[in-house]
Amino acid sequence: MERSLEQTAKHLGTTRPKLIKLMRANGLLNDRNLPAHPHRDREYLRVKDGSWYHQELGMQYSQSTRVKPAGISWLAKQFDLPLPAIPADRRDVA
Repeated sequence: MERSLEQTAKHLGTTRPKLIKLMRANGLLNDRNLPAHPHRDREYLRVKDGSWYHQELGMQYSQSTRVKPAGISWLAKQFDLPLPAIPADRRDVA
C-alpha cells in the first residue's frame, strides 16, 4: 500500500514538515515536494497524478509524492528513524 508523505511521517513517528525538510536536505525532494530523482528512486517513491473538474476554472491537475512499501524502511535508514514494530499476525493461532 502506497502512503502519502503525511501518512509516512506519522508511521515513522515524525511530522510531515520535518520529513519534507529531511528529504529536501538530502536531495530526495525538489521544491514542489516531488521526487528529485524519479528514475533512481523509483522503487521507493513515485509521483501520483490527479485531476478534477472545477466549474469555473475547468480541468485542474495536481501531482503528489507517494511512498511505496519498500520506501518506508529505506527512509527510516536514510534518516536514522526508528521503525515501528510489525504487529503479530494472529491468523495462524488455532
